[in-house]
Amino acid sequence: QLQASGGGLVQAGGSLRLSCTDPGRRFATYAKGWFRQAPGKEREFVSRISWSGGSTSYADSVKGRFTISRDNAKNMVYLQMNSLKPEDTAVYYCAVGDYSTIVAIDRVHFWGQGTQVTVSS
Repeated sequence: QLQASGGGLVQAGGSLRLSCTDPGRRFATYAKGWFRQAPGKEREFVSRISWSGGSTSYADSVKGRFTISRDNAKNMVYLQMNSLKPEDTAVYYCAVGDYSTIVAIDRVHFWGQGTQVTVSS
């Protein structure tokens, strides 16, 4: 199971760091990603990171504000979110897949639980 945490309520301009752990190391050698789903909207890609951590990419809407990273020794993936905006409000999900295809929702191999992020104006 993938376990996401770190969500919460923050004012616009604030920061949060989301974490995703894989306690059983079931997905240790996979690329990881973050997606989000706002109320009434479809789930969308936010960011991805390769198994080595050497490759990353971001959705245009978060580029320059969010940073994805991973610590394979701790089996953790992080999403540092800075300069948060009300439009970042959503449930954030971590995901597992192949780096080349994980940007597509239907190519995600496994979904973790979500964590709620709420940004107030």
